[in-house]
Amino acid sequence: MTLEQNVARHYEHGSLEAAILAALQSAGKEPDKLAHADLAPIDEFHIGGRRATMDLSAQLDLPRGARVLDVGCGIGGASRYFALERGWHIDGIDLTPEYVSVAGQMSKRIGLGDAVAYHQASATALPFADGTFDGAYMLHVGMNIADKQAAFTEIRRVLKPGGIFAIYDVMRESDGEFVYPVPWSSEPATNFIDTAETYKRLLTAAGFAIEKERSRRDFAIEFFRQMRQRMAQGGPPPLGLQIVMGPTAPQKVANMIALLERGVIAPTEIVSRAA
Repeated sequence: MTLEQNVARHYEHGSLEAAILAALQSAGKEPDKLAHADLAPIDEFHIGGRRATMDLSAQLDLPRGARVLDVGCGIGGASRYFALERGWHIDGIDLTPEYVSVAGQMSKRIGLGDAVAYHQASATALPFADGTFDGAYMLHVGMNIADKQAAFTEIRRVLKPGGIFAIYDVMRESDGEFVYPVPWSSEPATNFIDTAETYKRLLTAAGFAIEKERSRRDFAIEFFRQMRQRMAQGGPPPLGLQIVMGPTAPQKVANMIALLERGVIAPTEIVSRAA
C-alpha cells in the first residue's frame, strides 16, 4: 500500500453519507430539504470551523466568478461556503474516494449544481492544465503531504500568474513530543506536520511570493475552550465532526488540544501569490 493510500485509509469511514443523513434526521433536519446552514456542524473539518473559513476568506481578493482549486476538499465544506458566499466556481480534489463522493452528494442536496466539482486526485499530480485557476487554497491538508515541494510546484503550475494561494494548516511550533492519534493521523508514518518557515521556503522555491502569515494559536485555544464548555453542558451534538472522525474522535481531539496548549502545534495561515 502506498503512502497516499495509507493517508486515504485514515479518513475512510465506510458509510459516511448514511451516518451524516441519520445525524441530520436526529438533529431535526429533513435530508431532502437541506439548507447550507444545516451542514455547518460537519462541514468544516479544521480548527475553528466556519469562523476560520470566514476569516481566511476575508483575506482573499478574488472576484465572483473566479475559478478556484480546493486542495484536499474533504467532504466539501469550504467549497460550498466559497461557492455560495463568494460566488466562486470550485474544483476540489481529495485522496479519499469516499470524501469525494460525499462532497458531491451533499452539494447536490443543497442545490449547488455546477458551481462545484470534485475529483479523486493527489496534490502532487493535479489533473488540470497549466494556468487553469485564479486561486487555490488548502485547509488542514499539508500535514498529510510528504512532498510539499512537489505539491506547491503543481499548484503553482495550475495557477494563472498573480493567482492567490491561501493555506490554513496545523504547523509545528516546537520540537515537543507528538502524541497519537490526532485528527489527521494515527501514526508517525502519515504525519508530515512542518514549520511555517519550511512552508514559506518551499512556497518561495515553487514560485510564490509570501504576502501574509498569521498564527491562530490564541483563536484556536479560545475555540476549544468554548467547545469544552458546550460539551460540559450538553454533551456532543447529534450532528458534529465526531461523525467524520469516527469512534476515536474524543482521543484525537484531546491529543490535538494538548499539543496546542503545550505549544507544539498551532493552526497558521500563509497567503501567497504566484509570481
